[in-house]
Amino acid sequence: MALKAAFIFLSPSADGEKDRTVIKTQEVELTTVGVADYAMAEAVAVKLADEGIGAIELCGGFGHEGTARMVKAVGGRAAVGVVRFDIHPGLGNQSGDGLF
Repeated sequence: MALKAAFIFLSPSADGEKDRTVIKTQEVELTTVGVADYAMAEAVAVKLADEGIGAIELCGGFGHEGTARMVKAVGGRAAVGVVRFDIHPGLGNQSGDGLF
């Protein structure tokens, strides 16, 4: 059985319901979702966990606070990991913590 995983990235114009894709390999089924802010990310993460996603990786735009919010949102139903940038080039060289 393939690992069901997700990658959530921040993009101010993204819609978490529409801006998504799924890539399936024999070992991993990866859902990629774009979200506009932390609140949308939390809602998306809860839905993904409800759908059986067991691992959620966050883009480097999520700061420490954003990552903590995601961990709390899924409540242990999915492992949460993060790609790290202190500042993110896609967010005007800022952390999401300063934006959201």
